[in-house]
Parts: sequence; C-alpha cells; structure tokens
Amino acid sequence: MSRIGKLPIEIPKGVEITLASNNVVTVKGPKGQLSEKIDPEIGIKIEDGKVTVERPSEQKRHKSMHGLYRSLIANMVKGVSEGYKIQQELVGVGYKATATGQILDLVIGFSHEVMVELPKEIKVTTETERGKNPIITMECIDKQLIGQVAAKIRSLRAPEPYKGKGIRFVGENVRRKAGKTAGK
Repeated sequence: MSRIGKLPIEIPKGVEITLASNNVVTVKGPKGQLSEKIDPEIGIKIEDGKVTVERPSEQKRHKSMHGLYRSLIANMVKGVSEGYKIQQELVGVGYKATATGQILDLVIGFSHEVMVELPKEIKVTTETERGKNPIITMECIDKQLIGQVAAKIRSLRAPEPYKGKGIRFVGENVRRKAGKTAGK
C-alpha cells in the first residue's frame, strides 16, 4: 500500500469538492476554484468530509498514480482554503526588484534590466528596506504554478558558491566554497 496514497484528505469548512463524470475533480473554496483531470483507472470517494483515493491493482503504474493524485488533490484543498506563499531574496550589490501589476522588473547584475511577466493567478509584491536584501513575495492558490514561476525566477541568477550572490529562497542554505587563496 502507498503510504501517501492511502491517507484520507480532510475537507476543511468552506471547501466543496465535486467529481464530474469525466473524472475531473473540482475544488471550490474561499480563495478560488481549481480542477484537475484524474486518470479513469484511479477511484475517488468523497464521503463524511473526507476524500480517499483508491487504486485498482498493485501494478507499478497504479501505485505511482495513487500517491500522485492524492497529493494533487490535497494541494488543491490547501490552496483554495489557505493559499501558498513563496518568498525570494536578491543577494548582491545593486540588485533590485520592483513589481508593477503582473510585470516583475529585476536588476540582477546584467547590462540590462530583466522583465518577467507573471501569470494573472499570481499576486506579487516586492519590498526593499535599507541595509537588507530586496524580497519578492508571491501568493497563489495553485502550488504547481507558483513553484514553477519561482524556479524560473531563481534560474535567472542562481546563487553562486563563492560569494553567495544571486536569487535564492528566503531561508535557503547556499553551500559555499573556499576561493583560490584558501589553499595558501
């Protein structure tokens, strides 16, 4: 049995889950609505304020989908009830971030500014305090989307191991290397 797949998903108050005939699970909550198409071989049961995911056999394919779809549904439930928030900081001299609407303007050490257009589902804010690194805060109900956008922003200037400059998640530990002079 899959350890993750067999766990039931608690449905919090204010969240409504429906299963359509074409195996599309729709989750509605106070923050919005999400839907996901589930493989027809995987069974979904909604009863007594809990959602359970069942698989038809012990095949490797069914085992992997069992845990996957349970996690996707749990992420949707958490997203529409609480939402997801990711914070990234820009470490480096002269690094800046400004958000105007859905466009994030980054000054990250290139000869030009980098403009990133964000999907309309993501709400972005930036804060810059004197003496501290600029912080980008993104909020969304879709965990997959916000994670993908955050990874794309980080890939523009990933933290380098010698000085630690770059875009990193708040609280991320960057492994540092000793420079050339450390051996002498």
